[in-house]
Amino acid sequence: MLKPHFSIAHCCLFILLLITLDSCTLGRFVFYNFADIQDHKKFPKRVLEKPTTSFSFEKRPNKEGAKIDSLEAMLAKNKTVAFMVIKNDTIIYENYFNKYEEASIVPSFSMAKSVLSILIGCAVDDGLIQSIEEPMTNYVPELKQNGFEKVTIKHLLQMTSGLNFNEGYFNPFGHVATFYYGLNLRKNMSKLTLKQSPGKSMEYVSGNTQLLGWVLERALKGQSITNYLQEKIWNPLGMEYDASWSIDKKKNGMEKTFCCLNARARDFAKIGRLYLNEGNWQGQQIVSKNWVHQSTRYDFSDGAARDYQYQWWIPSRYGDFMAQGILGQYIYVNPQKNLIIVRLGKNYGKVNWTDFFMSIAAQN
Repeated sequence: MLKPHFSIAHCCLFILLLITLDSCTLGRFVFYNFADIQDHKKFPKRVLEKPTTSFSFEKRPNKEGAKIDSLEAMLAKNKTVAFMVIKNDTIIYENYFNKYEEASIVPSFSMAKSVLSILIGCAVDDGLIQSIEEPMTNYVPELKQNGFEKVTIKHLLQMTSGLNFNEGYFNPFGHVATFYYGLNLRKNMSKLTLKQSPGKSMEYVSGNTQLLGWVLERALKGQSITNYLQEKIWNPLGMEYDASWSIDKKKNGMEKTFCCLNARARDFAKIGRLYLNEGNWQGQQIVSKNWVHQSTRYDFSDGAARDYQYQWWIPSRYGDFMAQGILGQYIYVNPQKNLIIVRLGKNYGKVNWTDFFMSIAAQN
């Protein structure tokens, strides 16, 4: 009688299956494999509703010619799904690729970090958060037992907290996979520790932003982060579409504040316009001018990285800044040129998008 043959690969697969059956988080990681721009369909969410009155940029027709054809071929080839260039409040170029269109939803991924930063600024303006120099444990006291008493809200904003957090996107056992696919963000955050004292150096890890979300959630005292976003940004900016923020679970869920704001290119562009205008929207100060300046300044004091401030990337010393998400999601803002660029994609392709945006700015 023939005996079944089991290779090492079969054994590993069997062990992995056993582990997977015992872990919702790992099971989701194996099933979904890796983040993609359909992830807004995979997770529970809280809905943002478009207001009754919307704001629309002026628009002029896209130019025609060999250069534009070459641009569009490059964008499509490099997995772009949406590309917009807005100057002086006018859309001078807008197009959609790879079966996407104006109304297509695209996850923000880490661009949501910059949106959360705006909400932290609003909470400071509203007196819900007294100061970003406060220890975060003033709002999340249970983390005192983990040694977070000296971690300030500013440390979280600048990613200088010293957090022990594995950002490996391909590691199914890492923190970021647990936060992305797991079903209990608050429980998982309560297990976090530090690997060094805060304020020494910047390390980009998503756990900082999720902890910021916890701080904001506590400061809001029962109001959801999505509802606060609706009140402070979605309504006054006149967003053109409904949107959503993915949460960890349906019942008493928490927003994945390090990622997962799901919207359209035009509405992402309005986030850029808000900061282009120093937090002012049609005469209404949505978030303080000082907060915008502090968030996007070129500075590397107190252990901060010169190319990163309050959850915004700073590509140069000339005043431009951007929100950035994995797979090549961008809101690029150049105040000197009164310019906003939005690029959304299935992945980065083979383009250095930051350099590309800066070259567009130099030509306009």
